[in-house]
Amino acid sequence: MARKPDPTRKPALIQQTLVFLVDKPLSSLTFRSLAKALDVSTFTLVYHFGTRAELIREIVRANARGVSPTEAAAMPASTLEEYFSSLNLSWQWAQLPENRHRVRLEFEAGLLEAIERDELTVIRTYFNQWLALGTSALTALGVDEQDAAIESRLLINTFHGVQYDLVLNSNSEACHAAFTAAVQHHRSRVEALLNKAAP
Repeated sequence: MARKPDPTRKPALIQQTLVFLVDKPLSSLTFRSLAKALDVSTFTLVYHFGTRAELIREIVRANARGVSPTEAAAMPASTLEEYFSSLNLSWQWAQLPENRHRVRLEFEAGLLEAIERDELTVIRTYFNQWLALGTSALTALGVDEQDAAIESRLLINTFHGVQYDLVLNSNSEACHAAFTAAVQHHRSRVEALLNKAAP
């Protein structure tokens, strides 16, 4: 009689892989190098993940920060204060030293997707979901939809830029000052757009 697969095995392998990648580039990951590091056979990894692309997809999904775009969409900000509070919470998460390698992996995964466009799409999908979510949140607050789409993209691109600086240079104080200034600028733009849209 065939042995039933262990449902905890795959999640455990993914978590072990995330630990393995703390100080290693995602681009160098192969079944062989990972099997050696985790002391398992390459067959075990192929059995659970099938292909390297699927392994990377699973890693990126597991690595995704706190709240996913889908989960965030279920918790809409009904006021301007709630909207900006959610931005600050996201930044607080990114600043934690234990999460910095997760941000690095996310950037690496995005760059891999730029090359392996047909195989890997997780980060691009998340990026587009965050854009749509930001646009929806601003529209719900009263910003014109076209303006909301521009502001959402500008904010997300700025947020990624400050995170990149944080990962690259590890200067938390300077990055926090830049993020704070960016959010203040974003707030002034949003408030101006709300005043323009007011009857």
